[in-house]
Amino acid sequence: MKRYGVVGTGWIAEAYIQGAALTGEWELAAVCSRSGERGRVLADRYGAGRVYTSPADMAADPSVDAVYIASPNALHTSQSRLFLEAGKHVLCEKPLAVTAAELRGLTALSEQKGLVYMEAIMMLHLPARRILHRAAAALGRIRSARLDFSQLSSKYPLYLRGERPNIFNPSLATGCLMDLGLYCVYAALDLFGRPEKITASAGFLPPVPPEEGAVLSDGWGTALFHYPDKLVTLTYSKVGQGFAGSEICGDEGTLVIDSISKLTGIRRVTPGGTVEELVGDVSKPELMSGEARDLSRWIDDPAGTREARALASRLALQTCESLEEIRRRTGIVFPTSPIGGPR
Repeated sequence: MKRYGVVGTGWIAEAYIQGAALTGEWELAAVCSRSGERGRVLADRYGAGRVYTSPADMAADPSVDAVYIASPNALHTSQSRLFLEAGKHVLCEKPLAVTAAELRGLTALSEQKGLVYMEAIMMLHLPARRILHRAAAALGRIRSARLDFSQLSSKYPLYLRGERPNIFNPSLATGCLMDLGLYCVYAALDLFGRPEKITASAGFLPPVPPEEGAVLSDGWGTALFHYPDKLVTLTYSKVGQGFAGSEICGDEGTLVIDSISKLTGIRRVTPGGTVEELVGDVSKPELMSGEARDLSRWIDDPAGTREARALASRLALQTCESLEEIRRRTGIVFPTSPIGGPR
């Protein structure tokens, strides 16, 4: 049984803890939170023996084999480096890093130390991914696809009341693109490869409170991935709820995908309208158990999982590079990582 620690106490951390428990391969050893009280509540709920308020203290704990990082985006790089340098395997929430340069450096560090460093992106670790790839290959000639993740944020009412939730705070390297849009980018690259060209547009939220010259947060956006034989449209929003899902259209059928992040609600529709259900709904812990299971497998069998690890690393880097390109084209800027053009 491997022992792991969690950095962060939000709902995503709790969902991962539940998913890891389903594998039977992981024991929660420690929780790290800026608030010792919140950390203790989560630790007591799931039987962790230790609570830390400093990531450095958790990194020094010899009983922790690996860590799951679920802190704000802007902290992912520094915290991943801290734990890798301490000899811990790292599973970090998306985005793995804000810039491709950061990601290349951390990947090199993990390889030098013989550690697993992977992005917590559910779709790569689900059986549904193989089903999706097989179904897409049977669609004939694919000329267009529309990948959408539009989900009204539970934090949006706070913004409307004049507050600044973390997800709408550019200083934390957040916003719609880096949260929901990332899933669409991942799916496009995984299904169709790197595009020849990317064009993009973004919608920005006024600063709260009003401030002249403030860095704005993106609330919605779109990107077009241009391929020699197809056009893939990505749409994403945190200020409106979408219900149409995503579609991949071929001349021999269409795939409809209710959730591009979870790869659930997948069905094939023939040109004549016959519907074949391929994937139904899956619980959040079960979805996240795939990441925990693969992390364990990659640690135990580095030689046998080399191909899977190389694919994950390549997609993570391509996604990071594509997100940088979209930010350049749309003017999305983070104060800690100023990539972008004038708006």
